[in-house]
Amino acid sequence: MAAARVGAMAPVHLIRLLTLAGILAVWEALGQTGLVFGEALPPASAVAVAVGRELISLTFYRHLGVTLGEVAGGFVFGALPGVAFGLAMGARRVLGAAADPYIAALATTPKIVFLPIVMLAVGIGPGSKVALGAVSAFFPVVIAAVAGMRAIPPVFVRVGRAFNLRTSQMVRMIYLPALAVPIVTGLRLGLGVCIIGVLLGELKLASAGLGFLARDYYDQYDFAALYAIVAIVFALAALANGAMSRLVRRAEAHR
Repeated sequence: MAAARVGAMAPVHLIRLLTLAGILAVWEALGQTGLVFGEALPPASAVAVAVGRELISLTFYRHLGVTLGEVAGGFVFGALPGVAFGLAMGARRVLGAAADPYIAALATTPKIVFLPIVMLAVGIGPGSKVALGAVSAFFPVVIAAVAGMRAIPPVFVRVGRAFNLRTSQMVRMIYLPALAVPIVTGLRLGLGVCIIGVLLGELKLASAGLGFLARDYYDQYDFAALYAIVAIVFALAALANGAMSRLVRRAEAHR
């Protein structure tokens, strides 16, 4: 079974590799000629050299540590309340119906508009980036948890109540097992937008972090280094997304 799955995925991986190679080749050609965007589009080879330079720089890891800490804090402070509030909204239909319009409106609002309010509340230090990441992560998790709660067959809930299960027992024995896939999916989306929120905060106002580093390179017109930071952020986000995808598949396998 595993061998057959690997064999079926081989053409997909080949197409992905060829596509990536083609993009890099076109990028290198355009960068070398300077016909598109001039110096603003350095060759892919120059960006690769800049990536290597960043990876051996202690300064880079200091900024990376700041960003990872802010993303971790924002994700925890956004995801945990998101799960709790989503469970409450899904379990209490009246509460859910009352809160739905507000959640829908706030979920589609660009979270960068909250930055001035966040800065007034917690200052301009790392706390503002953590808060912006938390606000960004909160809404996808809430929406996923609510959708999962509403998809639970009512008979499960009636059986639990027939056995006089307490609220904590209902959550542990009925809700959470049925919500594993929706919640992990919501966490996956929440992590992605949390990263975006933190980086936006760092771009706007910060003295450390990958967002600050990217803005600093932009101010210095060091575009190869700027693209290097973007490439590293993309790679880290892809790794995080891959880890969350594996959790989703594992949750689906245990249903």
